Amino acid sequence: MKWLLLKLIRSYQRNISPLRPPCCRFIPTCSAYALEAVEKYGALKGGWLALRRILRCHPFHRQRSIQYDPVP
Repeated sequence: MKWLLLKLIRSYQRNISPLRPPCCRFIPTCSAYALEAVEKYGALKGGWLALRRILRCHPFHRQRSIQYDPVP
């Protein structure tokens, strides 16, 4: 399961991300965060951390500036 998530994230980074303008409000970007979280914690916990992060990355989030948010 872990390898599948890593493959999906890397595929997104290679094929979809370059087509979109930079819009992530976090450092590291959400895809880099997801990749590191899944590598470090595995599919279940890393996937949960990545999902929480992605759900916070939208224009209506209360944090307006770029925020440093590393993987715990």
